[in-house]
Amino acid sequence: MKIKLSGDVKYVGVNDHEVDLFEGQYVVPLGMAYNSYLVKDVKTAVFDTVDARFGDEWLKNVKAELGGAAVDYLIVQHMEPDHSANIARFAAEYPEATIVASSQAFTMMKQFFGDDYSGRRMVVKEGDVLSTGRHEFVFVTAPMVHWPEVIVTYDKTDKTLFSADGFGKFGANDVEDPEGWDCEARRYYIGIVGKYGQQTQTLLKKVAGLEIKRILPLHGPVIDTPEMIAHVVGKYDVWSSYRVESPGVCIAYTSVYGHTKVAALRLAELLKAKGCPKTAVSDLARDDQPEAVEDAFRYGKLVLATTTYNNDIFPWMRHFIDHLVERNYRNRTVGFIENGTWAPRAASVMKGMLEKSKDLKFCDTVVTIRSALNPESAAQLEKLADELMP
Repeated sequence: MKIKLSGDVKYVGVNDHEVDLFEGQYVVPLGMAYNSYLVKDVKTAVFDTVDARFGDEWLKNVKAELGGAAVDYLIVQHMEPDHSANIARFAAEYPEATIVASSQAFTMMKQFFGDDYSGRRMVVKEGDVLSTGRHEFVFVTAPMVHWPEVIVTYDKTDKTLFSADGFGKFGANDVEDPEGWDCEARRYYIGIVGKYGQQTQTLLKKVAGLEIKRILPLHGPVIDTPEMIAHVVGKYDVWSSYRVESPGVCIAYTSVYGHTKVAALRLAELLKAKGCPKTAVSDLARDDQPEAVEDAFRYGKLVLATTTYNNDIFPWMRHFIDHLVERNYRNRTVGFIENGTWAPRAASVMKGMLEKSKDLKFCDTVVTIRSALNPESAAQLEKLADELMP
């Protein structure tokens, strides 16, 4: 499927079905899109390049849309290599083109390519305008969404926001996502941008007064209906302000011999019986951790269940909590299930790690299992389920 855009804007991006782990850590079963756009006007502008492995395909797409015309500008909104890797190739292919970017982006170009294009560059900052004839592009700085050099671009003429990594999602554009936009966009945002909620809120406030008829992100589908624009902006507002998106409980566990797993699943059954609207259960050693992180942010309550291990906690649980804290996990209720045959202390370790986070409420009930569930710990589990219910 080729994305078709109306008017002067043409899609010249590519779809990646070869990637195994995006950014070296995120499973992307539906592949990945690296979007790039070409605006044909009195002067022609290209927005961003693509991943290094797709340079030939991308340049072929650009040439096909140009039809022999010249390129006047390459607008570089984001220097992450999945978008910037072909800047040097483009610069060599189109030596008359001006490179447009923030000052920090040019510093990064020097680091990546050994050239900051001092003889052919245009440094832009907040509020600067570039006219290509019919189109007037206004540059908006978006530092730490999610790198410091990022700019987004608003086309005053067509009311289009070129949003860099904002409003993107996992998945190639030639594959239909059966879950729609939200799920993989949420996992993408929380995993990659989630630490920078304050900066994302700042950007949302900057663009709030703009009339936006179309959003063109660097990953994922074009967003071009009023209903969908309102939906995705609303989701970003919830995610970046760390508000609870959906009522429910995320249960994340590790289990060495299965006894802690039994307790985690028993809790899920108890919650369901008591009317909990949603329970999402993850085995942190086997399930996709970024999806578990996504669930922890999506729902208002979290239960962590693990064993005492080497007088600490099981490594996959430590890894998971590190991910939460790193992404500013907050505004949630957290409960604990610990297991230890002779000296259980997992709950205190987990709570100590989470005390780095803000605005967390910890359940009064801590379930302590000594090897396997018994009547006493089963009663604690029941009490924890009651405490987690509204």
